Amino acid sequence: MDQTLIIGLLAAMLRIATPILFAGLGETFAERAGVLNLGIEGIMLMGAILGFIAAYLSGSLWVGLLAAMLLGVLAGLLMGLLAVTLGLNQHVSGLGVTLLCSGLALFSFRVLFKGTASAPKIEPFPQLSLPALGPAAPVFEQYGLTYFAFLLVPVAWWALHRTTFGLWVRAVGENPEAADTAGINVARVRYAALAIGGALMGIGGAFLSLAQLGSATFGMVAGRGWVAIALVIFGNWQPGKVLLGALLFGGVEALQLRLRAVGVQVPYQFLLALPYLVTILALAVAGRNAAYPAALLKPYKREE
Repeated sequence: MDQTLIIGLLAAMLRIATPILFAGLGETFAERAGVLNLGIEGIMLMGAILGFIAAYLSGSLWVGLLAAMLLGVLAGLLMGLLAVTLGLNQHVSGLGVTLLCSGLALFSFRVLFKGTASAPKIEPFPQLSLPALGPAAPVFEQYGLTYFAFLLVPVAWWALHRTTFGLWVRAVGENPEAADTAGINVARVRYAALAIGGALMGIGGAFLSLAQLGSATFGMVAGRGWVAIALVIFGNWQPGKVLLGALLFGGVEALQLRLRAVGVQVPYQFLLALPYLVTILALAVAGRNAAYPAALLKPYKREE
């Protein structure tokens, strides 16, 4: 592999990892608080499509990004209503949120663009160039949201491990009874974690339509939400390790795209499946020793 191909591969890896990293960090907050949010796939699709619609109608990419974030927050609060307040099964609640968000996004898109022969386009966010880095500069010719996603990793670690709120999140995810006894409002903390997670998931979806593609299609999320859940387990609920998982997926995805481009004689179906196969393998290896939050999937009702 020559230098140009390697640089292109690394640059693509960072771009592909971005939406999964946003979603993975959001899911980390939710699961650390004891709630498995399986609505992640639908929230990302809603952020991608409805964020695109908001940007298309307003003429502002920032309005679209804000809309995606706010819709993600609302979806996270809905998950909180189902799983925290009502105490319903988190698997069923999450799948319901995914179906609702996906249906809402696709219905809105069809109603608005029903007479359009081809998918509408917008001018996406531009890439930022850092020419001072010399030959490696193309690797860091990335979207602003990519830089933001990577900067969020140390911020998320600091928030979870060095702030009072992070202590509360970890406490209600491990032992909500003890947290309640210590005066922590378990429901409020879980709602807050789900809202933060939903916002990040919405931004992750919006990245696909507002930056990477400049358009919206029904299959654009393509299972990235499910991959993000797997990578949270792979990363043992640690933001830094979630980043490594996102880079692993992004690197394999970028590699298979380039293998297809150069005409490698391998069935393209195998190359398409390769990133997901690697994710499953990594999860199988790392998941055996995963230290799950003790209260994950367990509803909590305060004793009166």
